[in-house]
Amino acid sequence: MPNLTVAVVAPNDYAKDLGKKGTVSDLTFYNLKKGNDTVTFVEPTRYPEKLSSLFFALSMADSVLLVVSEINAQFGECVLELQSIGMKKGKLILKNYISQDQIAPLIQGTVLQHYTVVAEEFITLRDSFLAEAAKKGSSGNIRSGASGGSVPVDHHFNVKGVGIVVLGCVAEGTIRKHDNLKVVPNGKIAQVRSIQKHDDDAESAIAGDRVGLALKNIEEEDLDRGFVLTNDPTLKTASSVTAKAALVKYWPAPLKEGMVLYLGHWMQFLPCRVEKVVAENDWRMPTLTLGLDKELVFPPGATAVLHYLEGGKLRVAGSMKLP
Repeated sequence: MPNLTVAVVAPNDYAKDLGKKGTVSDLTFYNLKKGNDTVTFVEPTRYPEKLSSLFFALSMADSVLLVVSEINAQFGECVLELQSIGMKKGKLILKNYISQDQIAPLIQGTVLQHYTVVAEEFITLRDSFLAEAAKKGSSGNIRSGASGGSVPVDHHFNVKGVGIVVLGCVAEGTIRKHDNLKVVPNGKIAQVRSIQKHDDDAESAIAGDRVGLALKNIEEEDLDRGFVLTNDPTLKTASSVTAKAALVKYWPAPLKEGMVLYLGHWMQFLPCRVEKVVAENDWRMPTLTLGLDKELVFPPGATAVLHYLEGGKLRVAGSMKLP
């Protein structure tokens, strides 16, 4: 049965009443299991200080649990990030007497208008998420044209007696024990020694599964967050991308050449410089050429999110469809 991953955007440790605490870094993971149904909750521990923390949590999630305690700039930023990343499934918990009528005009026309407002009842929430996990399909989310599986790396370490272990969520396709996987972008080849899902050994993992992969023929220095383990030859890498962007409606002015943005995709949050801007009828729908210091790894047609960290209260710039 596939795993459900839920980003919990709330005060730190909010998810302690939803699952058992696991890995802790700029992201904190909590695990819930009942029979064959599993749920992974991930909190953006360093948000709002680090916008990347929020992006990473959302990028690996199937849905979001957003706790709204105050209608402020941080809430607005969350709305823009959810909209830009295209998070269509979610639940809202409204606190401090905030009503649906108060937030309705703020989320109208965004993905959040379809979210369900739920009560802060943790037993009911756990049961609801387990039910969602049970309903998930088991096809492995094979992208049209793809012919393999991909796991973006979010953590990696050396375990005595085991070797190199990588943690990540299967982004697409299927990964199997003994598969030889390319480490993109550096081109190294690692073999999957074993797969664990929620501490249980497994022969394979499909899209949505949270996995620990024990690897052979690879060193710790050959890995980094954002690298992708894959056997999908259609996956692309690029140090320069040209694509159509869609800026958020609150963005105040056209993007300019020379601006430094941050491009988010999977577990990558890479600085890039705007090298060319072509805007015809609408400057909020420009074609951008971005130069990156590091290679971006992505499947064809993927959506990436644009961030501007010097933007003060407006750090989410928009999104772009990658070639």
